[in-house]
Amino acid sequence: MFQYVGPVANLIAALSKLPGVGPKTAQRLAFHLLHAPEAEVKALTDAIIEAKAKVHQCSICCNLTDLDPCQICSDPSRDRSILCVVEEPKDVLAMERTREYKGQYHVLHGAISPMEGIGPDDLKISELLKRFTKQDFKEVIIATNPNVEGEATALYLARLLKPMGVKVTRIAHGLPVGGELEYADEMTLARALEGRRELE
Repeated sequence: MFQYVGPVANLIAALSKLPGVGPKTAQRLAFHLLHAPEAEVKALTDAIIEAKAKVHQCSICCNLTDLDPCQICSDPSRDRSILCVVEEPKDVLAMERTREYKGQYHVLHGAISPMEGIGPDDLKISELLKRFTKQDFKEVIIATNPNVEGEATALYLARLLKPMGVKVTRIAHGLPVGGELEYADEMTLARALEGRRELE
């Protein structure tokens, strides 16, 4: 049975570890890279190395940044009384595209998922609670994805935050159930933000 030479097989195996990349796609990407000009491949590897070296989590909101604190946390024009909690850094970008939200963020880096062995201690929840010792928030908007894991995370956070006397709201389900913020258009996300409701 035919097998690719070692370096090609290793490249395909490495690419297939990327999310959403199956064996066929990994194979296509590998051959694209092998046929690409040397400068293009070098630019890609340099970009990966630079991002890995320079990007880290903001010490305040846990969003990905190359500065600390990040651009949003250090912006004096942001409303510091409202905090929006999202699952992933890409969700911050989705919310910002609406141009409707002017408060601060907190990135959990995931959602509670017992099936995948992800519990509250695996998320940036302790960092979230620490923020309440340093800052007074009037409202916390929970903008986790409208799926089972997102709902479980929202309910867990609501139970933690309500006793602190803060208003806890959830973005409205203008978003499709099972969908993800990253793929929502600006209008749908803006309407979901406007129609948020308080969690009981």
